[in-house]
Amino acid sequence: MGQCDTPGMMALDEALNRLRHAVTPITSIESIDLTRGLDRIVAQDITSAMNVPAFNNSAMDGYALKAKNLEQQSSLTLVGQSFAGAPFTNVLQHGQCVRIMTGGVIPEGADCVIMQEQSRADGNDIHFLGKANINNNIRFTGEDIRQGQVILSKGKRLSPSDIGLLASVGQASIPVFRRLKVALFSTGDELRLPGQPLSEGCLYDSNRFVVAAMLSRLDIETLNLGIIPDDPQALTDAFTTAAKKCDAIISTGGVSVGEADYTKTILEKVGHVDFWKIAIKPGKPFAFGKVNDALFFGLPGNPVAATVTFHQLALPTLQALAGEVVKTTMSLNVQTHSAIKKSAGRIDFQRGVLSSDHNNACRVDNTGEQGSGMLTSMSKANCYIKLSRESTGVDCGEDVEVIPFDRWLS
Repeated sequence: MGQCDTPGMMALDEALNRLRHAVTPITSIESIDLTRGLDRIVAQDITSAMNVPAFNNSAMDGYALKAKNLEQQSSLTLVGQSFAGAPFTNVLQHGQCVRIMTGGVIPEGADCVIMQEQSRADGNDIHFLGKANINNNIRFTGEDIRQGQVILSKGKRLSPSDIGLLASVGQASIPVFRRLKVALFSTGDELRLPGQPLSEGCLYDSNRFVVAAMLSRLDIETLNLGIIPDDPQALTDAFTTAAKKCDAIISTGGVSVGEADYTKTILEKVGHVDFWKIAIKPGKPFAFGKVNDALFFGLPGNPVAATVTFHQLALPTLQALAGEVVKTTMSLNVQTHSAIKKSAGRIDFQRGVLSSDHNNACRVDNTGEQGSGMLTSMSKANCYIKLSRESTGVDCGEDVEVIPFDRWLS
């Protein structure tokens, strides 16, 4: 056994692979109005019913003309105008030009646009100061999008730009997968809601609020079951209710090895545990399984561990379950300006601050103390500093792998 082999713990890559293979994406499709499409998942390839631009138009304010007309003369006669929504309808003749605004239809007979800064008007005589080149400053039909072209692929999560793209081709409704429904609860007799008084030995439930916020950004319908006491029957009831109503169940706490940590035991009775304990830090006591057809994610009780395991393990699994094509996580090699302590054996997701120095070179510093109960380390951070299982720490000035926080955490 090597120094980084961790008895009883599953490697992160193996856990992610098992999660991927456990998912059967939902197939239910609904058609919704474009105005409600933000963050929904496209259920079918969407093709454009039109060309964009739909017609040749000007990229500049200026004058539309035939380039050949300026080969032996420098001025043309102004005979009309072409504004957006109000085109010039005649055919441009030899020696003529048309005043045109950005987006205006290129008149028949014109093959270029000269910007107004390169011209001088003397009544209807327009003098041109530069050379005319065919096709200059013209946006051509279908230059951006061709009719029949796939503009958004199945599995795409719709961004604000995507909504604008769909509007630009006149798409009023869109086929999307139905929203996931996820049950969420915390476990522990010691937990209290923010605003309630704290008695000795109690603490506020923060894990559920962090996870609920990330679920909201995922556009997932959340069945929030609140705080479940450390009682086997209450936990059994929570699992049974959640499995009947939801696609997935997320609990925080109760998956460690304490005498009151019942979650894993109850799950083995009402469902099954696929794996438990991952070789990552923070977040070793992460559990995954199923209750009937509902996926189950058991997050650790410490708030940073709950946040990291949800973000790294549960979140991409829920994305895949929702029908989304999950993107590869971006990572960078960056010089650390902090010495970082670590023991071999687990992948470590330390919290860091990615910035640039006076030479615009990237640098990363950790956020200080990295305890799994210290949510300030997450709040101050904008990235993970990911250290391999083999690593025994790094010195100041060494390169490290940095994963910038994505939209789910930022």
